[in-house]
Parts: sequence; structure tokens; C-alpha cells
Amino acid sequence: MTDISLQQLLEAGCHFGHQSRRWNPTMNGYIYGVRDGVHIFDLVKTKKGLDEAAAFVETTASQDEKILMVGTKRQARGIVEEAAKKVGMPFVAQRWLGGMLTNFAQLQKSVKRLKSLKDRRDRGELKKYTKKEQLDLDREIAKLERFLGGVADMDKLPAAMFVVDTHHEIVAVKEAVRAGIPVVGIVDTNAEPSLVDYVIPANDDAVKSIELILGVVVEAIFKGTKEKTKNDKSKSE
Repeated sequence: MTDISLQQLLEAGCHFGHQSRRWNPTMNGYIYGVRDGVHIFDLVKTKKGLDEAAAFVETTASQDEKILMVGTKRQARGIVEEAAKKVGMPFVAQRWLGGMLTNFAQLQKSVKRLKSLKDRRDRGELKKYTKKEQLDLDREIAKLERFLGGVADMDKLPAAMFVVDTHHEIVAVKEAVRAGIPVVGIVDTNAEPSLVDYVIPANDDAVKSIELILGVVVEAIFKGTKEKTKNDKSKSE
């Protein structure tokens, strides 16, 4: 597991929460104090939460399980998508569609539609339609790809979900809770920690903070995947 120092967390701005008037009192235990009207996180607790989250993620990946990575707000989208693709994990980086976890059968139907349309397009089967119909189908493919492309290969519910900004992604978090899926999340001072199994109390708005934390998570997934490969090799010998 990557050992991140308190200094690295500080330099990435992980300690900055929201304005003190925009807080959730249940986050009080993670807060060090207030500076210029802004809550400041206790970085010792941030590091502890990050270490525990990374250990859980590593174990999950070592069991050949999928971790759904979610981050749909502007500054998180690209970081989440890049991180997920790097480790071969499903992701949602555009918009959370209600029922992705609690109505998984419908999600699978939509994904099947996407794959079917792409396959037919690749085989030239859409050329038999009028130009307008082809344009409509191309638009449908683009829309489905945009919202479902990251979960197209998720053939079963994920074993865990990692979330950037659990307050912004509250619908996704609540769906995971209902589905019994453990949630790992960056939880800012305005969020509700009781819905999250592995709380990483930190700034969920600053790009550097998101990048640092996701970097640790990605490294943990890599290590877990490597451990699985090593175990599989040992079993086959």
C-alpha cells in the first residue's frame, strides 16, 4: 500500500473543508478546527481513513471483484475515468442514472441495446436505414455510450463502490446502501458519513486532493490484482 504522508495530504489541500456554515454536524469528529470561516480536517484522521480504505480496496481487488468508481462533477470526471480505465474497473463519470444498482436488470437491458447497436453499426447493418434514421441511431449510440460506456462490461453488481463527493453522489450512495454494497468515499464536511463504510474525510473539490486520493486507491487496486495473479499462478503449479 502506498504510504502517503501528512505533508503530502497538506500540500494537496486535503485539509480544506467547506465554509463552517455549510457543514453536517455528524462530521464533527473529523474536523480539527476553523480557519477564516472554513472547516479544517484533522489530517491524522484523513490518513487513517485513507489507509483503511486502501486496505479494503486492495483486498477486494485481490478477490477478483469489481469496484465501481463514481465521480460525475466537473473536476472529478476525467480523473475518475482515467483511474478506472487504468485498473480495468467500471465507472460512472457523466451522470448517475437512477436504478443503476437497485434496478440492475434494466441497466443490463440498456447495455445490451448499446452493444447490439454498435455491433450492427460495425457490420454495416445500419446502412439499410434512411439517413435520418441512421442519424437518430448514431445519436442513440452516442448517448448510451456516454452514460453507460463505463459500465458496459459490468455483468454483475460490483463488490464495492468508490465515490468522489458522497454528498453530490447521494443517489448513488443510497442505492449502494440499499443493495448491500460497501461504499468507500471522499467525505467532505457537508456530507453524511453514516452512509459510508470507509470514510476518507477530505476535500472533495480540489483537483489535487482528488488526484492524490485516487492515486492511492489505484495503487491499492493494482496491488490487489497482482496478488490475485500471484495466487492463481501458485495454484496452477
